[in-house]
Amino acid sequence: MDMTSRMTSHFRDAMAACEQSMNVLAEPLAIAVDVLFGALANNGKILACGNGGSAADAQHFIAELVGRFERERLPLAGIALNTDTSILTAVGNDYGFDEIYERQVNAFGQAGDVLVAISTSGNSPNVVRAMEAASSREMHVLALTGKGGGVMGELITPMDVHLCVPSDRTMRIQEVHILLLHALCDGIDALLLGDTE
Repeated sequence: MDMTSRMTSHFRDAMAACEQSMNVLAEPLAIAVDVLFGALANNGKILACGNGGSAADAQHFIAELVGRFERERLPLAGIALNTDTSILTAVGNDYGFDEIYERQVNAFGQAGDVLVAISTSGNSPNVVRAMEAASSREMHVLALTGKGGGVMGELITPMDVHLCVPSDRTMRIQEVHILLLHALCDGIDALLLGDTE
């Protein structure tokens, strides 16, 4: 086995996934920036959730908002729904793992807020239920998926934005998701602070 060639193939595959995503997601990504900025500008907040690597992405995204991205600014309102172990274990124990995000959306979400729902397959039951709860509360949903969008893609309403990575490979979808989240942070900062390019 030529390990160098194997490693090189990862770069090539990742670049191809990024290029394909750019061709189909640049426009909805710009719309998503407007949705997020609109919520924040109107005293709304952003809730984010996912499982596994997607949970890490949700937490990372909210950290960029509450802390900072590349430039100094005031903190922006966001909550990663996968970080409070007491809530997760209490709800998981008492009601089941599928409700861990739904109950938090019902507790914290208000009309005009945004739920950033992340699932590489688009089929994570707890994220699907969070989307349903968000829609019932007149929140916007920004869904980050792959593999065709799954159940989450079927739940998208005209208030929502779907960023579905055109790939079936989980690692490539996750890599593009972090690029999308960084681009969203940059777009929000550009609207808040002005374009530096």
